Amino acid sequence: MLESVYEECLGYELAQLGVPFVRQAELPIRYKEATLNISCRFDMLIEDAVVLGLKRVTEVTAVHEAQLLTYLRLAKKRVGLLINFNTDLVKHGIKRRVL
Repeated sequence: MLESVYEECLGYELAQLGVPFVRQAELPIRYKEATLNISCRFDMLIEDAVVLGLKRVTEVTAVHEAQLLTYLRLAKKRVGLLINFNTDLVKHGIKRRVL
């Protein structure tokens, strides 16, 4: 399935549990002292603390991990999870990163 399907299902489960989250969280881009007219989005922000990057790839690469670390820095969050749904068991596709 597409990543967006997994994102929707995860959002449903979190809502059922009463866990606050934001899908497609938007991050404004700052350059020097200016906020630019462009932003980037990451898949989910859980409890205003944990950044999620959702993937469905054969292999999680350094590019995926660098992307997650960039989102953590931009969002000023410490903890991120990179979740790859293209595994036999989802727990085998989870990578935790802390800044």
